[in-house]
Amino acid sequence: MEEIEFHHSLPIQLRFNDVDKFGHVNNTVYFSFYDLGKTEYFASVCPGVDWEKDGIVVVHIEADFLAQIFSSDHIAVQTAVCEIGTKSFHLMQRVIDTETMEVKCICRSVMVTFDLEKHQSKPLTEEWIEAICRFEGRDLRKKK
Repeated sequence: MEEIEFHHSLPIQLRFNDVDKFGHVNNTVYFSFYDLGKTEYFASVCPGVDWEKDGIVVVHIEADFLAQIFSSDHIAVQTAVCEIGTKSFHLMQRVIDTETMEVKCICRSVMVTFDLEKHQSKPLTEEWIEAICRFEGRDLRKKK
């Protein structure tokens, strides 16, 4: 797998209820971190996101848990788009310790843009595609 550069990073504040009885962040909580990261990514990178009309939904997601997160850790979620199709795109995310840069978890997901009024998937706008490619510093369109 090619090395991904992460240009978007969002610090995460750990909450008391993120930690389970074993003293570490429960694996289910990681997905809320990833949701926060991708929401902030698209709000800051894509022009004119209207969360009342424009949905960005997960159609596939997988995670590799590499190291535990404890309540005293300082973490961030990093997000990058690594490939863009017509209606779908591939997202890479990871949770890191911001002090040691240790990668705690890696997440790969396939996302689609979704028309919340018509309740169906829709193509990414060229404006969004160009904005994402510009932000990531390369053309991410899937080669046919």
